[in-house]
Amino acid sequence: MTAKIEADDKLPIIRITRDFDATPEQLFRAHTDPELFAQWNGPDSISTKIDYWDARTGGSWRYVGTRGTDEFAFHGSFHEVRPDLIVQTFTWEGQPDGVSLETLRFEDLGNGRTRLHAQSLVDSFEGRDAWLQSGMEVGVNEGYARLEQLARDGKL
Repeated sequence: MTAKIEADDKLPIIRITRDFDATPEQLFRAHTDPELFAQWNGPDSISTKIDYWDARTGGSWRYVGTRGTDEFAFHGSFHEVRPDLIVQTFTWEGQPDGVSLETLRFEDLGNGRTRLHAQSLVDSFEGRDAWLQSGMEVGVNEGYARLEQLARDGKL
């Protein structure tokens, strides 16, 4: 299963939708527990190390992804954290002016299934298109596949 990734024609927004064989509570935990997040986040070729993680309304986070000797650091602030919704900022430290506002919604489909709706609002169409061309699709799909496997293995 792959995520549906769409670019909005009128706004510099990327929308991602994917169904999971996991409950909303499990997906929420996977996005707010730093140890779980580090296990599934990003492409298979990058490992994630959490620098700090305070997943609450008003909290902040930072992690570093590594591939060999290359490091990619990201940080942001949690603006709203509740079981059905996470709103946060996201900044790649390699491009500190390119802050995005991300919204994650967990839609209960019943029978232990959940539809994740993720939306990233960036500063420009050029910025959005650069994200789309960066290979983000690989990271999204490989990360979500690992998240799905964690759920299947009963680790969420």
